[in-house]
Amino acid sequence: MSVDKETVRKVARLARIAVPEDRLQPLAGELSGILNWIEQLNEVDVEGVDAMASTVDVGLPMRPDTTATGPTGGGQPDRVVSNAPKTEDHFFVVPKVVE
Repeated sequence: MSVDKETVRKVARLARIAVPEDRLQPLAGELSGILNWIEQLNEVDVEGVDAMASTVDVGLPMRPDTTATGPTGGGQPDRVVSNAPKTEDHFFVVPKVVE
């Protein structure tokens, strides 16, 4: 599909976007390229691919936390902070970053 300068002018007016005259032709080329790319998507074979209703509403598969260092802790706080430059009561001590 090809978009011409007049079509860009009309779309810009309908969208109430001020487009300078010297930008109409480059925008026509860009929009034509975008529409050609969308037409290429129509050629993709999607046979057997289930449609997604939403990418937000899809739940992720969950598995039980069975690691020794899971939410119940590993019972090894000294070992966890052993390489830290500064610790206090089994916590990492870091410089203050917010005043």
